[in-house]
Amino acid sequence: MLSVSEAQSRLISLLPPPGRIEHVPLVEAEGRVLAQTILASHDLPPFTNSSMDGFALRSADVQSASRESPVELRVIADLPAGRDPRGISIGPGQAVRIMTGAPLPQGADAVVPVEDTDQAERRSITLPSSIRVFRAVAPGESVRPAGMDAHAGETIFAPGRRLRPADVGALAMLGISQVPVYPLPHCAIFSSGDELLPPSLPLTPGKIYESNSVMLQALLRREKARVTFLGILPDRMEEIRDAFERAVQQGVDLILSTAGVSVGAFDWVRKVLEEAGELEFWRVNVRPGKPLLVGRYRQVPFIGLPGNPVSAFVGFELFVRPALARLSGTSWRPRRRYRVFLDEPIESDGRESYLRAIVSEQDGQYRARLSAHQGSGNLLSLVKANALLILPSGVKSLPVGSEVEAWFLDE
Repeated sequence: MLSVSEAQSRLISLLPPPGRIEHVPLVEAEGRVLAQTILASHDLPPFTNSSMDGFALRSADVQSASRESPVELRVIADLPAGRDPRGISIGPGQAVRIMTGAPLPQGADAVVPVEDTDQAERRSITLPSSIRVFRAVAPGESVRPAGMDAHAGETIFAPGRRLRPADVGALAMLGISQVPVYPLPHCAIFSSGDELLPPSLPLTPGKIYESNSVMLQALLRREKARVTFLGILPDRMEEIRDAFERAVQQGVDLILSTAGVSVGAFDWVRKVLEEAGELEFWRVNVRPGKPLLVGRYRQVPFIGLPGNPVSAFVGFELFVRPALARLSGTSWRPRRRYRVFLDEPIESDGRESYLRAIVSEQDGQYRARLSAHQGSGNLLSLVKANALLILPSGVKSLPVGSEVEAWFLDE
């Protein structure tokens, strides 16, 4: 059996990076992966401006100012944000009322906040003829110089960055309305098993409700993937083959299945894969989720997850998420691991194990206990959990107080 890290590396090597670029409106760019370098088209900010509501002035004029001995200046103009400052020039003993974001007028080198003048309590629109300044200000105080944040031609974003809300705001500041991104990975998914029913039908003897495809589609959409659901398929080779063919015809980037990948007499997925494709590997040294099927069907990458729901979830985290990152054009980053201490003894079977747990903080430490029994069909134990404890390969038991690593599921 392959180790988890070996399986991840071999899987990623099967997957091509995105081969084309599309442009999306700025308001739709959050969560997308940038496909081209973004340079600053102009300085940010584009002009020197005030960072406060106050009065633009020459700092040298108010070096002696204090509460006890204020300096009086003549106000010659109003300069709200958005107004062209050309034609306004400050001379000795003069000031201009200025709003936050307004361009600094010629001759000024600082801004005194309105709170430090005799206009602090006056909210009149009428421009005062003069002000008294109650403290000295230094050159450059309350001023944002042009290019303070970035200079024209500077690299702002590199390709492969998944855009966050702040990134989208920065693109807007650069005047970018159409964003070059990689296409969203398109995934086809199906479940197989004669025992499976959709939740819309009444439960009958011998049947169970199918949950994996619903859970996996939610996980795919969380990862910004496009999803085509191919259905809940019976254990018949021809229907599974038809699902593979439909996926290929739709030009998907990845085919994903759940169940039918083990060694049962009616597990047809592997047989269909090998019939018109190639098997890369099918067992990984992991608990839960050992029977993982990876290969290509007519050159389309395929991942077959186990049928037990917790195994399918863990398999998604360990293998589908890295695959989606590769197909999206970005680097995969494993979840951050935290140190936690066991409040109860735990056991496993020596495989690299991901155990459902409830982790809480106590006295500055993270403490962990299992959320329920660790059967791979017990999806409710995952619902109750907020973390997965990670036991390295070869570890079969740990006593109370042992330190282990953990993922937080909602992070």
